[in-house]
Amino acid sequence: MLCLERRMLGLVGFIGGDLHATSGRLLRCTVRSSAVQQSSGSTHHPQRVWLSSQAPLCGHHTPKHRTGLYGPFTHPQQTLGSSRGPLSLFTQRVTLSQGPNTSTAKIRLRTRLVVTLLFGGGLLGTWWYVRNEKQQNHRMQRIEQLKKVALGQGDFSLLDHRGHRRTKRDFLGSWVLLYFGFTHCPDICPEELDKVSAVVSTLDKDRSLPAVQPLFVTVDPERDNVAALERYVKDFHPRLIGLTGTPEEVKVAGKDYRVYASPGPKDEDGDYIVDHTILIYLVNPDGLFLDYYNRMKDDVQIAESIRNHMKSYVKL
Repeated sequence: MLCLERRMLGLVGFIGGDLHATSGRLLRCTVRSSAVQQSSGSTHHPQRVWLSSQAPLCGHHTPKHRTGLYGPFTHPQQTLGSSRGPLSLFTQRVTLSQGPNTSTAKIRLRTRLVVTLLFGGGLLGTWWYVRNEKQQNHRMQRIEQLKKVALGQGDFSLLDHRGHRRTKRDFLGSWVLLYFGFTHCPDICPEELDKVSAVVSTLDKDRSLPAVQPLFVTVDPERDNVAALERYVKDFHPRLIGLTGTPEEVKVAGKDYRVYASPGPKDEDGDYIVDHTILIYLVNPDGLFLDYYNRMKDDVQIAESIRNHMKSYVKL
């Protein structure tokens, strides 16, 4: 007997995926029985039989392994292993295989970003540390050089223009602009003291900077007594302090800064000019000589230089 319904059921199961999912559907098959026709000897119309997908096929017993026209028939559910078709199964497998790989790639990317940031931050921190160390070492070397020069390292004891005894220790903690000159100087000393006053006034405008104390030390103690200094300093910055003393005291103070001073010959009126070093000295709050400025430097350049020294200053 030719069981066409078995082949048809196999195709339906392959396309639909699961025979049980098609319960309630009816399949119509035509059964031809040559044996019935031969035994009856009469022409018999093909018998039409309506079968349920849950009813036994071609007999009262459905074997576990059926035999069809092309060999043993295997249930599609046994072949696919699931209720889904082959395309759905393939898609599921591709999705499952790609999911973990995508997550792993994201984790690797994040890890690389974190490592890159940490590495870059470490390099930046190292560069900043080395840079600061280099600047600090440069400052310390500069200070050591100043100490070896021993310029301005000694102390002095002089009288100010009000008659009070002053020493170098009185000005520790302050930035000092120091100038050596004399009150009878016709032009150079007044010009340099005007420059000092302009520098101090310029720096005073910047509230972020500490105040600068201007000092004027005479190199002519014979004529520049306390009274002469008091009259003289009134023409310059209000904070300018004039200092004088005995010839020996003035000589010691000038020697510490290597100041040259030599009185010239007297004229008929007994007046004379003192030849001396023309420099403006910068002293830091530790009492150390830090820089000097000659006549070629104007007040703007000097103020900018002092501002830079203040920013880079490190207290000892």
